[in-house]
Amino acid sequence: MNPVISIQKLDHYFGQGQLKKQVLFDINLEINAGEIIIMTGPSGSGKTTLLTLVGGLRSAQSGSLQILGRELCGANAAQLTEARRSHGYIFQAHNLHGSLTALQNVRMGLELHQDISPQDMKQRSAEMLEQVGLGQRLNYYPDDLSGGQKQRVAIARALVSRPKIVLADEPTAALDSKSGRDVVNLMQQLAKEQGCTILMVTHDNRILDIADRIVHMEDGKLAQDRAVTVAV
Repeated sequence: MNPVISIQKLDHYFGQGQLKKQVLFDINLEINAGEIIIMTGPSGSGKTTLLTLVGGLRSAQSGSLQILGRELCGANAAQLTEARRSHGYIFQAHNLHGSLTALQNVRMGLELHQDISPQDMKQRSAEMLEQVGLGQRLNYYPDDLSGGQKQRVAIARALVSRPKIVLADEPTAALDSKSGRDVVNLMQQLAKEQGCTILMVTHDNRILDIADRIVHMEDGKLAQDRAVTVAV
């Protein structure tokens, strides 16, 4: 089986000249289709930087970073944009547009896919919101939704295009215990149904049990990679 994400000897730097600072060191990681991988580690350890590189939000500089068989190290802007079509993103702050309804926010997850008609976009967005339990909130604006509901909209937006990879950066950080658990259970369920791979950054020890593997980042290095065993 070819890995969906294959990272080899990846280094990354911020800044130029005397201000240049290395933030990732010799990262090696392979993730297979359908796996749920959680990345832990203290603030400033490089987790979000690695996530943004995998997501094509910035170009990898040194080493190899292959996503779905496509090399992103040294990729140009057009190549990164193309790579992002295969991803869904869920961020801590949900990043919903306040002037758009839940339905319109979810539909934005389909805007890059020009082969889908406007009518199909609307239908798929409504069906996705139904799946996350917000079928009665299609025309609600973010200000009229709870924190957990906003994050469900963000999940719907990330999954509506049926991406092969979902990247999540602290998706439960702003949620209470029950809402956080509901959100990750939902991510797990929908990802398994759609057959996509999840790479999630979190500090939330309450949700580690959903992972197939946990990788730990420390000072820009991957310090640990272990399978998760859950008592039955």
